[in-house]
Amino acid sequence: QVQLVESGGGLVQPGGSLRLSCAASGSIFSIYAMGWYRQAPGKQRELVARRTNSGSTNYADSVKGRFTISRDNAKNTVYLQMNSLKPEDTAVYYCHLVPTIGTVGYWGQGTQVTVSS
Repeated sequence: QVQLVESGGGLVQPGGSLRLSCAASGSIFSIYAMGWYRQAPGKQRELVARRTNSGSTNYADSVKGRFTISRDNAKNTVYLQMNSLKPEDTAVYYCHLVPTIGTVGYWGQGTQVTVSS
């Protein structure tokens, strides 16, 4: 089994920054991709950013230029640096790990990000 532990969420004012971390542990034999999704109240969960083991990244249009995903392969940890935060970024952010292409993968428990003055 794989465990994902997220940290770094909280309350921040518009224009502020936060850095989320997600550490993976357990029976990790391979990692194809790690990424971040978010879900706001009343909305579907959506992809925020993802990074594959080849270094390829993709971002939601709404966060391009503001958020940066990075990964420390040695620590099986993925980060999400969030700058210029907006109230519409408010959501629960979930870490996701895909072991191999085509698998469902694993989810973290989620961390709340609230952007408000």
